[in-house]
Order: sequence, then C-alpha cells, then structure tokens
Amino acid sequence: MSYAVSAALQSAVFAAISADPVVAASVGSAVYDALPSGTLPGLYVSLGPEDVRVEDDKTGSGSAHRFVISVVTDVPGFRAAKEAAGAVSDVLHEADLTLSRGRLVSLRFVSARAYQIDKSAGRRIDLTFRARVGDN
Repeated sequence: MSYAVSAALQSAVFAAISADPVVAASVGSAVYDALPSGTLPGLYVSLGPEDVRVEDDKTGSGSAHRFVISVVTDVPGFRAAKEAAGAVSDVLHEADLTLSRGRLVSLRFVSARAYQIDKSAGRRIDLTFRARVGDN
C-alpha cells in the first residue's frame, strides 16, 4: 500500500465535482480544495478530511479512502444545501473517474450528516464517500 494515489484521487474528485453542470447550477464555481481568504460565497462545496487504510489483495497494492465533501451555506434552512449535496452525491456515487496514478476500483456514497452552524444561522452537510484504489 502506498499513500501516493491519494493526490490523484483528490484531483479526480475535485475535477468531477467542478465540471458538473448540476453542481455548477447550485454553487457556481464555488468548489474548493482549500478555502480562499476573504469573504466566502453564501453556498459552497469544500473537500475535507480523508482517512486511508491498506487494502492490498492478491491483485496488487491498494487502499481504501474515506473522505468528506462538505456543502456549507450561510442561510437558515437546508433546501439549497441539500440540493447541492444531492448533486455532489450524484456525481461521485459509483463514478468511473480516471486517475493520473493508479486506478479507481470503486467509489460509493457512505453517509451524510446535516447540521446547523453559526448559531443556527447557517447549515452544513458533510457527505462521506469510500473509494477503493489500486496502485499497480
């Protein structure tokens, strides 16, 4: 197992979300790998934490990546955030992404957590996905 495929997976996930027209209809170009300085838009998507574990098998070296994609809004109510989160989930669940290193074996939606932020003024939805990658 190697962590080396992680950057390739992250780049492919970011590109897929950023290029999707339904996501763009919800958040425009506000898809971030790292939050920009200054004022953030009222609704955006952000790549979040990742946990990686070895999943080598008889076919070769591999790893399982659990990662979070967050949808954040500064408005009360979940509707806009849930629509954007649904679009992100549609893009990634069972996606066939091409990686610059290694290969994507599977990519699946695992769970979501929706909650209030900023003293209940805003909303956040954390989507968790699991990717299995091979590096051979």
